[in-house]
Amino acid sequence: MGCPVLILRPEPGCSATLAAARQAGLEAYGAPLFEIVPVKWDAPDSGSIDGILLGSVNALRHGGPQFARYIGKSAHVVGGVTAAAARAAGFTVSTIGTGGLQSVLDELSGQQLTLLRLAGAEHVELRTPQDIRLITRIVYGSKALPLPPAIADVLGGGGVVLLHSAVAARHFAAECDRLGIDRSGIKLATLGPRIAVAAGQGWGSVRSAHAPDDSALLALAAELCQ
Repeated sequence: MGCPVLILRPEPGCSATLAAARQAGLEAYGAPLFEIVPVKWDAPDSGSIDGILLGSVNALRHGGPQFARYIGKSAHVVGGVTAAAARAAGFTVSTIGTGGLQSVLDELSGQQLTLLRLAGAEHVELRTPQDIRLITRIVYGSKALPLPPAIADVLGGGGVVLLHSAVAARHFAAECDRLGIDRSGIKLATLGPRIAVAAGQGWGSVRSAHAPDDSALLALAAELCQ
């Protein structure tokens, strides 16, 4: 496709996106900038919870044994991948959003519900509808990793970088500055406008995918490589 494409998301997502990118014919490289780690959390009484709110598969991967007390509850999730993981874990998926967790909550507006939001340390604040009580627990966090020198060398000649989160955008920008990588030679393909803003200024171009999913992001990367 004419230029290197760099994938920075944590594992196992990095390997999945890398495989899809190479299958699409892109010259892709994987370099996770974060390691996802579990966080100890206090699980509320299951009898007070009507359902769980999930914005990432990472909550299911790293939530620990406390999840068992909520099996059978309704799950309201951010997208298809998280929905599949929730079903595999034993939850009944009742709502699948298409534009982030806020759209999920908006769809549930008008119902009297107490929802347990299982989130990462870095998470988007939500506007809670009047009839919904939201209890938030942080169940995972991320450990920042340095950009490998070999990847920095690849980006020295320019390329396209895929950004899946705002925290990744900020960390990648800081790593470029630390390593002296010229931002103007790099094109950013982001999963959404909030991520694009977090990346800051000075890039060759910054564009957001038309939908918050990997297929749309890879299509954008292919376009930017032309």
